[in-house]
Amino acid sequence: MGDYHINIFYSEEDGGYIADIPDLEACSAFGETPEEALREVQIAKSLWLEAARAESKPVPPPKYRPVIYQAAAV
Repeated sequence: MGDYHINIFYSEEDGGYIADIPDLEACSAFGETPEEALREVQIAKSLWLEAARAESKPVPPPKYRPVIYQAAAV
């Protein structure tokens, strides 16, 4: 099983970087640097998965692929 895709982008509104995991609903984190946002979203991912399993909720498999990777596979 592959790992989840992570987006990292700068948010003018928040004044920092946002990292999110499209396959995990509402799983995102903030950081003042891209590296900090990545560290924080990895913590959020672990907690998201732990909470889903504890509540017997389904855990979606990693499947999100940005368009750039979909086009390259053709």
